[in-house]
Amino acid sequence: MDLYKQEYQKWLDSSLLSAEEKEELTQLANDENALKERFYTSLEFGTAGLRGKMRLGTNAMNKYTVAQATQGLANLIIKEGRAADGVTIAYDSRNNSELFAKISASVLAANGIKVYIFDELRPTPELSFALRELHCVAGINITASHNPKEYNGYKAYWEDGAQLPPEHAKTVSAEIDKIDIFNDVKMVDFETSVEHGDIIILDQEMDDKYLNEVMKQLVNPDAIKNVASDLHIVYSPLHGTGYRLIPDILARCGVEHLYVVPEQMEIDGNFPTVEKPNPEYPEVFELGVEIANSVGSTLVIATDPDADRVGVVTRNNEGKFVTISGNQMGALLIDYIITAYEETGTMPANPYAVKTIVSTELVAKICEAHNVKLHNVLTGFKFIGEVIKNYEAAGADAHFLFGFEESYGYLKGTYARDKDAVVATMLICEMNAFYHAKGMTLFDALNSLYEKYGHYLETNQELYMEGIDGKEKMAALMDTLRNNAPESISNNKIVEIGDYLKTTITDTVSGNVFSTNLPSSNVISFKMENGDVIVARPSGTEPKIKFYYLLTGTSKEAMNSNLESYKAFINQFV
Repeated sequence: MDLYKQEYQKWLDSSLLSAEEKEELTQLANDENALKERFYTSLEFGTAGLRGKMRLGTNAMNKYTVAQATQGLANLIIKEGRAADGVTIAYDSRNNSELFAKISASVLAANGIKVYIFDELRPTPELSFALRELHCVAGINITASHNPKEYNGYKAYWEDGAQLPPEHAKTVSAEIDKIDIFNDVKMVDFETSVEHGDIIILDQEMDDKYLNEVMKQLVNPDAIKNVASDLHIVYSPLHGTGYRLIPDILARCGVEHLYVVPEQMEIDGNFPTVEKPNPEYPEVFELGVEIANSVGSTLVIATDPDADRVGVVTRNNEGKFVTISGNQMGALLIDYIITAYEETGTMPANPYAVKTIVSTELVAKICEAHNVKLHNVLTGFKFIGEVIKNYEAAGADAHFLFGFEESYGYLKGTYARDKDAVVATMLICEMNAFYHAKGMTLFDALNSLYEKYGHYLETNQELYMEGIDGKEKMAALMDTLRNNAPESISNNKIVEIGDYLKTTITDTVSGNVFSTNLPSSNVISFKMENGDVIVARPSGTEPKIKFYYLLTGTSKEAMNSNLESYKAFINQFV
């Protein structure tokens, strides 16, 4: 019998499954493809934890795979001798998030590990803050971020507030492989453990501590107050965790006219008003734009379900709402933060900023112009957190200004080590107020940056490879790009190839090879003679390869022309 069929039968025979669960599996008996999809492998536990569709099976998010993963994490904590330090748990608005969080708490408590869990859904960055505040060894967040409603995820954090470092993720993964999903997982009753004090419930007291730290990140506290009577802002949490704390923080910093999207303030894991709850997509702003048009607002803000990413649309010169991309917002924010500090004479000593290698180089130009040191890191906010951690460990007299990645994630301040849509929303509103006082929108501010530093265009292309052989297809394509790289792309000669798996950068003209000075990662970059860069990177959470296009040029028209040529070449190459 095939291994996946053996695993399927094991689940059918388990006494732990309810009658309803067994009925769900029984209906798959004659569906070969469905059985393979659910049982041919297990969800892979990596530095991003787990993520998958919610359904029964080893290759899925369900109460059994969540419990098994938590037992693996518990084994790591016990091996480290850190059980007494405890674990903080949070969860978002997705279906089953609260259930999975309580199961995780029950497994940890059964292993003698102290647990702190929030009394209801909270933003991801508050989890990062809380575990640091409580001096916990680890944290768990149940969320699938901006994925469709069918998905959920399990993010594991370590004591610094960032997601698990690679060596710990490998240990947890190895422990999971040893654990029988039905027989080796320890579990106690959640409510009983709360009564006994083994599981402690966190409430609004932690919210206030968190928001106090967020408030400290205002650059110019008077910016909003100076125009508050004339500043109108529209906000949507997209049915998620930002519904309470973001209106709270905006009220604290002086926003008087905040209009929320009522339909999207409803906590609902089915996300009924959007196809995908992703603030990168213009369509999620449609309801907000209707309100903005009725109240005369120039800005609509939306955060994803776990409130770690934030997106914005603003009015252009024709009065129409247009998207500010993650790269553009990153550039706007770092420029505003630097400018506001300089104007108020409060720039800290030895400032530094951090971005990822797939994020806009416009930020490099801005930082260079203002003598701010910029670090380039691999994709993933944990690498931004590592830079902060390394500075602190070295006792360096340096100050973290800002970190961001192109996928709409931003952080100011060191109270957390993950992207934070709460602080980002507050800063976007402060920046909007700054430009509002000058009679400008964020669209105007962005064009001013381009006039000063040159034109930049960033976008990406996603190639999905779903199904049983998806991983093999992704690996094959990356191998082809790595081992049979083209000499030119759309008649633009490649002058530099970055192989981040080998941690090398090769100058194709001289043949010289340099180190990336970064950890190994399955990423490939091609830099052209004209300065344009294309980066290929498999997603760590979805079955897709992303191609990032980072272009610069003399005009938007020239860059768009190059972009279309690059995309056509990549499509043909693939």
